[in-house]
Amino acid sequence: MAPLSVVTVVLAGGAGSRLSALTRERAKPAVPYGAGYKLIDFVLSNAANSGLRDVWVVQQFHPVSLGAHLRSGRPWDLDRLDGGLLVLHPSQGTDRDGFHTGTADALWKQVESLREAAPQVTVVLSADAVYRLDYDEVIRDHLASFAEVTMVTTRVAPEDAGRYGVVRVAEDGSVVDYRYKPDEPESDLICAEIFVFNTAALIRHLEAAADDVASAGGPGDLGDIGDNILPAMVGAGHAREWRHEGYWRDVGTIASFWAGHMDLLGDDPVHRLDVDGWPLRTASSYTGPARTGSAAVVSGSLVGRGAVIHGEIRHSVVGPGAVIEQGALVRDSVILPGAVVRSGARVETAVVDSGVVVPAEASIGEPRAGATETTARVALLGRDEESSGERPSGFTLAAGEIHPGDDEDPRV
Repeated sequence: MAPLSVVTVVLAGGAGSRLSALTRERAKPAVPYGAGYKLIDFVLSNAANSGLRDVWVVQQFHPVSLGAHLRSGRPWDLDRLDGGLLVLHPSQGTDRDGFHTGTADALWKQVESLREAAPQVTVVLSADAVYRLDYDEVIRDHLASFAEVTMVTTRVAPEDAGRYGVVRVAEDGSVVDYRYKPDEPESDLICAEIFVFNTAALIRHLEAAADDVASAGGPGDLGDIGDNILPAMVGAGHAREWRHEGYWRDVGTIASFWAGHMDLLGDDPVHRLDVDGWPLRTASSYTGPARTGSAAVVSGSLVGRGAVIHGEIRHSVVGPGAVIEQGALVRDSVILPGAVVRSGARVETAVVDSGVVVPAEASIGEPRAGATETTARVALLGRDEESSGERPSGFTLAAGEIHPGDDEDPRV
């Protein structure tokens, strides 16, 4: 079990604009995933399975969508009198009020709460990635070291490294260089947005960064921890890595979201959602088993609770409560909860959002057998609040296109 003097902070306030239509009406951590879960379930389940019992979730965008899922925290054993789940919202009335504009800014606004709780260690997590990790192992390794921060690192495709903080480490595990989202990354070893901080050191660096911003004059904020906090700790020689060799995937883009679902499929999937001894926990209103009709064909797929299948599903993930009518084809695609695919429609290499109706004889996406995250042209059919009723029969959405388009996103 993890030491008692630990607070886990889940940074769940990002807008998630790279997920386009999937985050127009919900927080990114509330996006459905894997035929019955939500993205935040991965970090909360890791925390629960690691014995962490004091979890703070920092919200901001579309808080109701996430709050409705979190509720009391019971699925993750966080409905307790001592510690448990604490949901933090933007507030007013202090010198740290208002919306945060980055991860460092979000943590700085919680400094007084951290001082009051006085944990020895603060674990900071994002809710954007799919992985399985025992945080207790990282915490114990951190406490046995000299470091102010332990960064969990992993390797990614070299062409993707520039999306993250890129690190260089010495043979003893010390982080000797950190570059945040570099234009030309020198390595494929990146920080997985999983951190264990000495709380006193974290507070000291946050306050120093705030003083630097204030001394510069004019409006400003602390930005992300990759802009200031981590470079300062690395530069002082107080950072080390903990290498994660298992599965880890950031699913913050449409292509990676689709590819992450494809990783769940096949006779020997790249990643399994639930394994013995490490349950993936969630809160769900869907009950009852999925049901297939006499004409249904289901091959190499995951199907969520309460789904009704009369059509053909091949190598796809179908969420709870979804309906696939007879004569419809879903292939290499992700159908989110409650969506309906009408008779005669074809959905291929695509993502269909929750509650969306794919009209009869529609064509969404195109066949892309063997496609990967970098080669797939994933179509995204989102909710269309401007239309009355369903989209017209025979509606077509070409490969790689998004409907409604990004220009209709009010955050852009």
